[in-house]
Amino acid sequence: MPFEGGQLHSVSAPTPVALPAPRPAVRPTRSLRAWARPLWAWARPVAGAAIVALLLWRLGTGPFLAGLRVIDAGALAAALAIGAVTTVCCGWRWSLVARGLGVRLPLRTAVAHCYRSVFLNATLPGGVLGDVHRAVDHGRNVGDVGRGVRAVVWERSAGQIVQAAMAFIVLLVFPSPVRRYMPAVAAAAVAVGLGAVLVARALPSSGLSRWARALRTSKADIRDALLAPRRWPGIVVASVVVVCGHLATFVVAAHTAGSGAPLSRLVPLTLLALLAMGLPLNVGGWGPREGVAAWAFGAAGLTVAQGLATAVVYGALVLVSSLPGACVLVLPRISRMWRMWRGGGGVVAGWKAPSEEGDR
Repeated sequence: MPFEGGQLHSVSAPTPVALPAPRPAVRPTRSLRAWARPLWAWARPVAGAAIVALLLWRLGTGPFLAGLRVIDAGALAAALAIGAVTTVCCGWRWSLVARGLGVRLPLRTAVAHCYRSVFLNATLPGGVLGDVHRAVDHGRNVGDVGRGVRAVVWERSAGQIVQAAMAFIVLLVFPSPVRRYMPAVAAAAVAVGLGAVLVARALPSSGLSRWARALRTSKADIRDALLAPRRWPGIVVASVVVVCGHLATFVVAAHTAGSGAPLSRLVPLTLLALLAMGLPLNVGGWGPREGVAAWAFGAAGLTVAQGLATAVVYGALVLVSSLPGACVLVLPRISRMWRMWRGGGGVVAGWKAPSEEGDR
C-alpha cells in the first residue's frame, strides 16, 4: 500500500485484459498456377519422349539407325552452309526488332547469340531454352530485361507468322494430306484474327491496371518494332529466307534418306513437319517432328519409315549446323579463365600452375 498524506491508501489490482485466443496456424496452400508451372515444365519433354517411344515401339529402331547411317560429308557441309545463312537472317531480324524497341543490338552480337540459342534449343528439352537464355542475357546486358525479353518474343512471333502464312499458301496450292482442310483452316484463322482485333479494341487501354499497361505496351511494340515502314520489309525478307533454309535442309535430309519424291510432294510434307516443330512438346527438337513426318509421308503415299528416317536425318543435320553455337558458348569462358590465370599468377579455381623451379 502506498503512503500518501500520512495515510495509507489501498490500491486496487488492475483489471485483467482478455487477450484474443491465438488463431490456429494456417498452412499456406499453393495456387493452381503454382502447381501448373512445374507440371507443364515436366509435361513438355515427357510428351516428346513419349512420341519417340511410340515410334520406336511401332516401327522399331531400323528407321532411326538407317537415317543416321546414310548421313555423308556432303549433307553435313550443306547443313552447315544453310545454317549459316539462316542464323545470319535470324540475327538480322532480331536486330531490327530490338532496334524498334529502342534497344541497341549489333548484327555481329545478334548472330553469335542466335548461334548459341540454336545450339541450346537443339540439345536441351523444350526447344525454347536457348531463346529464353538469349532474351534474358541480352536484357541484362542492356540494363532492361523486360525489353530484351519482349524483343525476342516479337522476333520469334514474326518468324512464326511468316512461316504459317507460307505454309498455308503451299498447302493450299500443292497436294498434301491436309489440302482439303485448308479452306476451313483459313476461315478459322480469319475468325480468330478478327476476334483478337475486336477484343483488343474493346479492352480499356487507359488506366493503371496490369492489363491496360500490357495492352498499351503490346500496341506500341507492334507499331514500332514490327510494322514500322523501315523495319517490316527486312523482317519479312529475313523470315522468308529462314523458312526457305529450313525447307532446303529438310529436302537435303529427304534425299539423303533415299527419298526420290519431287519437290512438289516434299515441300508440303516438310512444312507440316516444321509446323510441328513449333510445338513446345519436344526433347531437343525430337518428338512431334518425327511423329508428323512419319504420318505425313505415309498419308502422302510414301512410306512411314522413310518419313521417320528423313526426320531423323534432319534432326542430325540441324544439330551439326548448330555446332558453331557450342564454340560461342564455350570460348568466352575459356578466354575468361585464361585472363584470370594470367592475371592471378596462374591461380584458377584453387589450382595453381606449377612454377619453373618447383611444385613438382
